[in-house]
Amino acid sequence: MNIVIVGLGVIGGSFAMALNSVGYKDVYGVDIDEETLRKAKKLGIIKDGSSSGKEFFENADLIIMAIYPKLVIDFVERNKEYFKKGSIVTDTTGIKGMFIDKILEIMPDDVEFIFGHPMAGREKKGIDFATAQVFKNANYIITPISRNKEKNIQIIEKLAFEIGFKRVRRISPELHDEMIGFTSQLPHAMAVALINSDEEGRETGNFIGDSYRDLTRIANINEELWSELFLGNKNNLLKAINNFELQLDLIKKSIYENDKEGLMEFFKKSTSRREKLD
Repeated sequence: MNIVIVGLGVIGGSFAMALNSVGYKDVYGVDIDEETLRKAKKLGIIKDGSSSGKEFFENADLIIMAIYPKLVIDFVERNKEYFKKGSIVTDTTGIKGMFIDKILEIMPDDVEFIFGHPMAGREKKGIDFATAQVFKNANYIITPISRNKEKNIQIIEKLAFEIGFKRVRRISPELHDEMIGFTSQLPHAMAVALINSDEEGRETGNFIGDSYRDLTRIANINEELWSELFLGNKNNLLKAINNFELQLDLIKKSIYENDKEGLMEFFKKSTSRREKLD
């Protein structure tokens, strides 16, 4: 299988590493940064690289687009005429609603776009922070549409399992964006708010333990990407923030009222719910 990865940052680079580690050698990379391409070739994770990719697309059986959501539409628009008939294109973007209809409108009938989302990543950006291990035991989500062929969906599923994903789920694009608003974007918003709520000038690093360290890990954030994700999924994210604020207000009310029993009930409920996640 000839595979082209568009965008060799932390996710695209990790895909290249993971594919290489399980025996996929016909992997090509596309990136506008020549230094990134040079590093990828030196690492041996791509067979060749290009800043445009046009020379690769006509022979590509699968194109993995590991670029920002807004760039996906523009890239497909500019390169769709070069895609191989019968090929598969998939993405790695964290939201679907903002561009899925436009992609379906411009995509050639003889090329299939299967929308996917690897639920894995790192706080840092760039190929220097890519690793094949990031996908191990992670979740992979596919949001099928009516024009997708079952055999092509299964190709993506098989590939996900091969490179280490533990679970692959098929859900609607709408449910995907709702769940991601809660399980991914809300935690990032919480981490940012928590670390930004600290008083300026305090030597907080001298007082933190695992709780603060774990909760704020994802506050080290790619500001360009996450601004796009937040605004592209604003309604679902605002709903999640509102629900979180309601629960926080209940805890605050119990503290104001010295309501130990109320606090204990909140803690019991959270403990039970957390244990069920595993």
